Amino acid sequence: MSAPAVLGVGVVGTGVMGADHARTLARSVSGARLVAVTDVDAARAGAVAGELGVGVAADAAALLADPAVDAVVVASHDATHAGLVRAAVAAGTPVLCEKPLAPTLAEAAAVLADIGPRGAELLSLGFMRRFDPGYAELRATLERGGIGAPLLVHCVSRGVSSGPGATSESSLTGSAVHEFDVVPWLLRSPVVEVSWSAPHHPARVPGLVDPQVVLLRTASGALATVEVFLNAGYGYDIRCEVVGEGGAASLAEPVRTVLDGARTRSTGYAADWRPRFADAYRLQLQAWVDAVAAGTPAPLATGRDGVLAAAVADAAITSMRAGGGPVPVEVPQVAR
Repeated sequence: MSAPAVLGVGVVGTGVMGADHARTLARSVSGARLVAVTDVDAARAGAVAGELGVGVAADAAALLADPAVDAVVVASHDATHAGLVRAAVAAGTPVLCEKPLAPTLAEAAAVLADIGPRGAELLSLGFMRRFDPGYAELRATLERGGIGAPLLVHCVSRGVSSGPGATSESSLTGSAVHEFDVVPWLLRSPVVEVSWSAPHHPARVPGLVDPQVVLLRTASGALATVEVFLNAGYGYDIRCEVVGEGGAASLAEPVRTVLDGARTRSTGYAADWRPRFADAYRLQLQAWVDAVAAGTPAPLATGRDGVLAAAVADAAITSMRAGGGPVPVEVPQVAR
């Protein structure tokens, strides 16, 4: 069967993330047509559908059954990802699932085991930082030996304020997990050991230790520090520096304007991840659509990558609950 000239895409979940994906697909991705959206909140789905002039499916099952839907994006609550991925694979529908694949390592590994190798070919995972121009250039610098062998990586992930229901664990599985994916991707070396720590600081949010610092050791021997600070207050701030034997390379914050006035020069910060990573999300969706339409493997993170990142998060949580100290990363057999 030949690939469709224009790929019909459905989106499950129309919250902040899903609505952004729907808008990007409808307005900024070539070769794709947004067919329909669905959400457990029918009014929310209807508002996004009305804005974009597309249909509303009664639920995910109806969306997958729509003959006009060739591929689906899953951007609903984390707890629904595993079931929706299984359903999409069972229907033979290529699926781009937002991270995480599942809320826990055990659940993520179970998904990968259940869908098997054939199902894994249909699954792409939304670790969009791999498509951010800054991260892509940083990786290219490392691959051409621009700073020699990498020795240290310093990652910072700060936000304005934590979302509803944030916990110490979800800070790792939902935010720091991006670094748990991008560090081994940059260095082409898996994380083998994790150690968690945090400053003595009164909790502003019950159940949330914030900030947290995680030390990663890769198989190559490099070390990485990961700071995750959900309530930094001043803005959304992502940093990454790699220190090598012959130099250092780091991201430059993508600021477009500089304000001069009152004997001061200043720049602004984004309020959240959407403007900072807008290009990354668009480029990721375009690469996924192009690959699905061509019937070729998508150059995105895989289900296995999702399990590997979940294994690092799981080790970090184990270290946290033990009060810190090194914990080996245990990779499930299905992801080895």
